Amino acid sequence: MTPLDGNALLQLLPSLYRLRDAERGNVLARLLDVLAHPVQVLQEDLAQLYDDQFIETCADWVVPYIGDLIGYRQLNGVTAAISSPRAEVANTIHLRRGKGTVTVLEGLARDVTGWDARATEYFLQLALTQHMKHVRPGAGGNLDLRHEAVLERIGTAFDATARSVDVRGIGACGGRFNLPHLGIHLWRRASTGLTRVSAFQVDALRWFFNPLGADMPLLRDPQPMPGDAPRATESNLPLPITRRGLAASPAAFHGPDASLFIEGLADGTVPMAADLSNLDAAGTQWAHTAPAGAVLVDPERGRIVFAQAPAAPVVVRFHHGSVSALGGGEYERQDTLNLALAPVVPAVQTPGGLQAALTQVAAGGAVEVAGSLTRVETPAIALAANAVVEWRAADQSRPVVQLSGALEISGANGSELTLNGLVIAGGALHVAATASGGALRSLRLVHCTLVPGMALAADGSAQQKPGTPSLIVETPGTVVELDHCIVGALRIHELASVSLTSCIVDAGDPAAVAFAAPDGSGPGAPLSADQCTVIGRIHTEALQSASNCILHAQAATVAETPAWPAPVWSERRQEGNVRFSYLPLESLVPRRFRCQPAASADRTRVVPMFNSLRYADAAYGQLSRRSAAEILSGADDGGEMGVYHEVMAQQRESNLRLRLAEYLRVGLDSGLLFET
Repeated sequence: MTPLDGNALLQLLPSLYRLRDAERGNVLARLLDVLAHPVQVLQEDLAQLYDDQFIETCADWVVPYIGDLIGYRQLNGVTAAISSPRAEVANTIHLRRGKGTVTVLEGLARDVTGWDARATEYFLQLALTQHMKHVRPGAGGNLDLRHEAVLERIGTAFDATARSVDVRGIGACGGRFNLPHLGIHLWRRASTGLTRVSAFQVDALRWFFNPLGADMPLLRDPQPMPGDAPRATESNLPLPITRRGLAASPAAFHGPDASLFIEGLADGTVPMAADLSNLDAAGTQWAHTAPAGAVLVDPERGRIVFAQAPAAPVVVRFHHGSVSALGGGEYERQDTLNLALAPVVPAVQTPGGLQAALTQVAAGGAVEVAGSLTRVETPAIALAANAVVEWRAADQSRPVVQLSGALEISGANGSELTLNGLVIAGGALHVAATASGGALRSLRLVHCTLVPGMALAADGSAQQKPGTPSLIVETPGTVVELDHCIVGALRIHELASVSLTSCIVDAGDPAAVAFAAPDGSGPGAPLSADQCTVIGRIHTEALQSASNCILHAQAATVAETPAWPAPVWSERRQEGNVRFSYLPLESLVPRRFRCQPAASADRTRVVPMFNSLRYADAAYGQLSRRSAAEILSGADDGGEMGVYHEVMAQQRESNLRLRLAEYLRVGLDSGLLFET
């Protein structure tokens, strides 16, 4: 339907009216221009009403009503990744026809959770005595140790070895191999691609895929499942690339559109798989050197060795694991960018390019960094009065800025600075007052990473000692806002203010200082935090609010002067609130509401357990499933506390269990097996 504007409405009238209207000053034309807007609204409403009759095109709010027509039972809660159960409603009739089959249950798991899934019938792997009328090759009790591919898959969703009966229950009890057991393998972490990033150089021949110079297991780029595919295969899942897998078929993994790619290799050169682990504790030597004309790749560590030094910096493509869109990446961020700012100055890939662009917009505008290459530069930012400036990565880009020292930021009164989508390593952001006494009005970091510990060692640990700050704000009155960021410790002036949303603040150790004044001991700015994970102690002027947070802090391990009375310490406790959060029981904070631990008896049991607290790991900041239930489901909506609350993992799991009970065959017992 073509939208009708004022001119289109005028053309619908007889020519006589148009001629007379032209003679009288186009009064009728101007009236029709005014009437055109409600006509367009009516057109759009009619078009949407037509679209709402079909599950593929209807609005999200219509989906449950269409589902009700076919008897679809609405689940509790809605996940962040699945705004409506559209796929499940669309497939309801198909799912019911195949109720109880492994194909349907696997597809059901994907539709309900939004996670990659693989269903396995474990009775097929039971070792049994062969019968001449039903011969089952591979179901014998002996394992052929010569089949490396089979051995490598033991314990995974693609385990093909025969087992004896395991009478334990499936899932929490650990049992798998029994007649009624059906396992749903789930991958809670996705495979995220990085295209054209700068590899990190160790020396002339040795490089890391990770641009920050740390080990990072490389994952497959999962291929979409064809519509007629009954079940997911290894190529459809975010599985790690193993050395044996790469050695068996290097061309399947290496290429411009494959899971990994090294640019600039000679024609016909395909990387060889090798174990490139350290030969010594310091990592000065790796296990193998490349023979002449070859390139070695260790996909399990993300390392590269060349036979000859490359003539230019190495640019690579690879995939790594991630839990959610956090801290910058090649994901959609268009709605977070301030597109109204002008001028927009591109930061060219030349020495001094960042500084030149930032200087050009000192009075207002945006600096945009395209691509995901590393920029080795330490610019300084000085903003004019009332200037509004955004330094941003282009949408779906993840540039790394490697500093050689602190990045100095200053601004005259009324100035505002936003950093969006950047990964900054090697130095802290330092906001200081100008010589004239002016102060930056606001500093916003959106989808940024200030690498905890400044830089990473090869094993992913921080190079700086715990508590090293990554953001220092010494100006009173500055409003600091962090949204979906990963940062190290914060040092903020007590007369500023700080707001954290879906962030990780990592001091490197629960006993280190994560938040305080610039001196590292006094009270920092008033703090508000929503669904954040803070690793380290907090001393704030006022904890104005903390909701769905994990404040993982411990008492200092060494004597301090002055001594802190509590790991989380708010000077003003007559104002503010702490709700649905974890924090040490001895913390000095405003009145708590539904916080954990709830009693002294739970002090040692109800504590957060993380899969990893190393920034380079895919599971960084993710709660372990071994954590106490009070933390895994202690948020205000029944979800987990902390930075990954918006992933709503508990709701996804609960919804899948409810749906499996509806679609599972009588006599079968299912269990959820989390691969990540």
